[in-house]
Amino acid sequence: MTAGNDNDFPALVREALAAARDLRFPASREEAGGQGPSCSLPDAGRILAMLAAGCHDGRIGETGTGTGVGTAWMASAMPDSATLVTVEVDDARAQAAAKVFRGDSRVRVVHGDAQLVLADHAPYDLLFVDGGWNEGDATIDLLRIGGRLVFDDVTPLAKLPVDSPWRTNDPKRDFFFGNPRLVSVEVVLPDLANSLLVGTRTA
Repeated sequence: MTAGNDNDFPALVREALAAARDLRFPASREEAGGQGPSCSLPDAGRILAMLAAGCHDGRIGETGTGTGVGTAWMASAMPDSATLVTVEVDDARAQAAAKVFRGDSRVRVVHGDAQLVLADHAPYDLLFVDGGWNEGDATIDLLRIGGRLVFDDVTPLAKLPVDSPWRTNDPKRDFFFGNPRLVSVEVVLPDLANSLLVGTRTA
Protein backbone atom coordinates (compact mmCIF):
# COMPACT_ATOMS: atom_id res chain seq x y z
CA MET A 1 0.00 0.00 0.00
CA THR A 2 1.47 3.36 -0.99
CA ALA A 3 0.84 6.85 0.34
CA GLY A 4 -2.95 6.60 0.18
CA ASN A 5 -5.51 9.07 1.48
CA ASP A 6 -5.10 10.95 4.76
CA ASN A 7 -8.32 9.30 5.93
CA ASP A 8 -6.48 5.96 5.94
CA PHE A 9 -3.92 7.29 8.44
CA PRO A 10 -4.12 6.92 12.23
CA ALA A 11 -5.84 9.85 13.95
CA LEU A 12 -2.59 11.05 15.53
CA VAL A 13 -0.91 11.16 12.13
CA ARG A 14 -3.76 13.22 10.69
CA GLU A 15 -3.48 15.63 13.62
CA ALA A 16 0.29 15.99 13.16
CA LEU A 17 -0.17 16.60 9.43
CA ALA A 18 -2.76 19.29 10.18
CA ALA A 19 -0.25 20.94 12.53
CA ALA A 20 2.33 20.84 9.75
CA ARG A 21 -0.06 22.54 7.37
CA ASP A 22 -0.83 25.21 9.97
CA LEU A 23 2.89 25.96 10.33
CA ARG A 24 3.53 25.60 6.59
CA PHE A 25 6.00 22.85 7.42
CA PRO A 26 6.82 20.90 4.22
CA ALA A 27 5.13 17.52 3.84
CA SER A 28 7.99 16.01 1.82
CA ARG A 29 11.55 16.57 0.61
CA GLU A 30 10.11 17.53 -2.75
CA GLU A 31 7.85 20.14 -1.18
CA ALA A 32 10.84 21.47 0.76
CA GLY A 33 12.79 21.77 -2.48
CA GLY A 34 15.39 19.35 -1.17
CA GLN A 35 16.42 21.89 1.46
CA GLY A 36 15.68 21.75 5.17
CA PRO A 37 13.43 19.49 7.25
CA SER A 38 10.12 17.99 6.21
CA CYS A 39 7.50 15.52 7.43
CA SER A 40 8.03 11.77 7.30
CA LEU A 41 6.47 10.19 4.23
CA PRO A 42 3.50 7.85 4.76
CA ASP A 43 5.36 4.75 3.59
CA ALA A 44 8.29 5.62 5.84
CA GLY A 45 5.76 6.07 8.63
CA ARG A 46 4.36 2.60 8.07
CA ILE A 47 7.84 1.09 8.39
CA LEU A 48 8.42 3.06 11.58
CA ALA A 49 5.08 1.84 12.90
CA MET A 50 6.00 -1.76 12.16
CA LEU A 51 9.30 -1.40 14.04
CA ALA A 52 7.67 0.44 16.94
CA ALA A 53 5.06 -2.29 17.30
CA GLY A 54 7.80 -4.68 18.44
CA CYS A 55 9.10 -2.45 21.24
CA HIS A 56 7.39 -4.18 24.16
CA ASP A 57 8.55 -2.61 27.43
CA GLY A 58 10.96 -0.65 25.27
CA ARG A 59 12.02 2.92 24.67
CA ILE A 60 11.89 4.73 21.35
CA GLY A 61 13.88 7.86 20.55
CA GLU A 62 13.59 10.38 17.75
CA THR A 63 15.58 13.40 16.64
CA GLY A 64 13.90 16.09 14.56
CA THR A 65 10.27 15.81 15.67
CA GLY A 66 8.93 18.43 13.27
CA THR A 67 5.23 18.60 14.09
CA GLY A 68 5.23 14.93 15.08
CA VAL A 69 4.23 13.03 11.93
CA GLY A 70 6.86 10.28 12.28
CA THR A 71 6.29 10.31 16.03
CA ALA A 72 2.58 9.78 15.45
CA TRP A 73 3.13 6.76 13.22
CA MET A 74 5.28 5.16 15.93
CA ALA A 75 3.04 6.15 18.84
CA SER A 76 -0.03 4.81 17.04
CA ALA A 77 1.54 1.35 16.79
CA MET A 78 3.80 0.96 19.80
CA PRO A 79 2.65 -1.17 22.75
CA ASP A 80 1.18 0.49 25.83
CA SER A 81 4.30 -0.62 27.71
CA ALA A 82 6.62 1.39 25.44
CA THR A 83 7.70 5.02 25.85
CA LEU A 84 8.84 7.51 23.24
CA VAL A 85 11.11 10.54 23.62
CA THR A 86 11.32 12.92 20.67
CA VAL A 87 13.50 16.03 20.44
CA GLU A 88 12.87 19.13 18.31
CA VAL A 89 15.14 22.20 18.20
CA ASP A 90 12.52 24.59 16.78
CA ASP A 91 10.26 26.00 19.49
CA ALA A 92 7.12 26.46 17.35
CA ARG A 93 7.32 22.93 15.97
CA ALA A 94 8.02 21.48 19.42
CA GLN A 95 4.96 23.25 20.82
CA ALA A 96 2.80 22.01 17.94
CA ALA A 97 3.98 18.43 18.45
CA ALA A 98 3.47 18.63 22.21
CA LYS A 99 -0.14 19.63 21.56
CA VAL A 100 -0.62 16.62 19.26
CA PHE A 101 0.54 14.24 22.02
CA ARG A 102 -0.96 16.05 24.99
CA GLY A 103 -3.25 13.08 25.69
CA ASP A 104 -0.60 10.34 25.45
CA SER A 105 1.47 9.96 28.60
CA ARG A 106 3.81 7.52 26.83
CA VAL A 107 5.16 10.28 24.56
CA ARG A 108 7.47 13.06 25.72
CA VAL A 109 8.25 15.96 23.36
CA VAL A 110 11.46 17.77 24.33
CA HIS A 111 12.38 21.20 22.98
CA GLY A 112 16.16 21.27 22.65
CA ASP A 113 19.27 20.05 20.90
CA ALA A 114 19.18 16.29 20.42
CA GLN A 115 22.96 16.16 20.64
CA LEU A 116 22.69 17.41 24.22
CA VAL A 117 19.55 15.73 25.60
CA LEU A 118 18.87 12.45 23.78
CA ALA A 119 21.53 10.52 25.67
CA ASP A 120 19.78 11.36 28.96
CA HIS A 121 17.00 8.93 28.03
CA ALA A 122 19.09 6.13 26.48
CA PRO A 123 19.36 3.25 25.82
CA TYR A 124 16.82 2.90 23.02
CA ASP A 125 15.23 -0.12 21.40
CA LEU A 126 14.44 1.99 18.34
CA LEU A 127 16.05 5.30 17.36
CA PHE A 128 14.73 7.29 14.42
CA VAL A 129 17.21 9.94 13.29
CA ASP A 130 15.18 12.50 11.39
CA GLY A 131 17.43 15.52 11.84
CA GLY A 132 19.85 17.21 14.17
CA TRP A 133 22.30 14.33 14.48
CA ASN A 134 25.63 13.19 13.07
CA GLU A 135 26.65 9.68 12.12
CA GLY A 136 29.15 8.06 14.46
CA ASP A 137 29.71 5.46 17.13
CA ALA A 138 28.09 7.77 19.68
CA THR A 139 24.80 7.20 17.87
CA ILE A 140 25.15 3.43 18.08
CA ASP A 141 26.01 3.74 21.77
CA LEU A 142 22.49 5.07 22.37
CA LEU A 143 21.00 1.72 21.31
CA ARG A 144 20.58 -1.44 23.31
CA ILE A 145 22.18 -4.52 21.79
CA GLY A 146 19.54 -5.59 19.28
CA GLY A 147 18.16 -2.06 19.06
CA ARG A 148 17.39 -0.61 15.64
CA LEU A 149 18.54 2.64 14.06
CA VAL A 150 16.60 4.30 11.22
CA PHE A 151 17.59 7.14 8.89
CA ASP A 152 15.17 8.40 6.24
CA ASP A 153 15.35 10.88 3.35
CA VAL A 154 17.84 8.77 1.41
CA THR A 155 17.84 8.79 -2.39
CA PRO A 156 18.02 5.25 -3.83
CA LEU A 157 21.16 4.55 -5.86
CA ALA A 158 19.06 3.85 -8.94
CA LYS A 159 17.76 7.42 -8.80
CA LEU A 160 21.21 9.02 -8.61
CA PRO A 161 22.92 10.26 -11.80
CA VAL A 162 25.62 7.88 -12.98
CA ASP A 163 28.28 10.52 -12.30
CA SER A 164 26.98 11.46 -8.84
CA PRO A 165 29.67 11.36 -6.13
CA TRP A 166 27.01 10.01 -3.75
CA ARG A 167 27.21 6.67 -5.54
CA THR A 168 30.65 5.99 -4.06
CA ASN A 169 30.91 8.47 -1.20
CA ASP A 170 27.70 8.64 0.81
CA PRO A 171 28.33 9.22 4.54
CA LYS A 172 24.97 7.72 5.55
CA ARG A 173 25.45 4.49 3.61
CA ASP A 174 29.10 4.28 4.65
CA PHE A 175 28.00 4.58 8.28
CA PHE A 176 25.35 1.87 8.08
CA PHE A 177 27.17 -0.61 5.88
CA GLY A 178 30.74 0.08 6.96
CA ASN A 179 30.33 -0.13 10.73
CA PRO A 180 30.92 -3.63 12.15
CA ARG A 181 28.53 -2.90 15.03
CA LEU A 182 25.53 -2.71 12.69
CA VAL A 183 23.75 -5.18 10.44
CA SER A 184 21.94 -2.98 7.95
CA VAL A 185 19.57 -2.88 5.00
CA GLU A 186 18.31 -0.18 2.65
CA VAL A 187 14.54 -0.20 2.18
CA VAL A 188 13.35 1.52 -1.00
CA LEU A 189 9.86 2.97 -0.63
CA PRO A 190 7.11 2.22 -3.16
CA ASP A 191 7.54 5.66 -4.78
CA LEU A 192 11.04 4.44 -5.82
CA ALA A 193 12.34 7.96 -5.11
CA ASN A 194 13.04 7.62 -1.39
CA SER A 195 14.53 5.01 0.89
CA LEU A 196 15.34 4.32 4.53
CA LEU A 197 18.45 2.85 6.07
CA VAL A 198 17.78 0.45 8.95
CA GLY A 199 20.49 -1.08 11.11
CA THR A 200 20.47 -3.39 14.12
CA ARG A 201 23.15 -3.00 16.78
CA THR A 202 25.07 -6.23 17.30
CA ALA A 203 27.93 -5.08 19.53
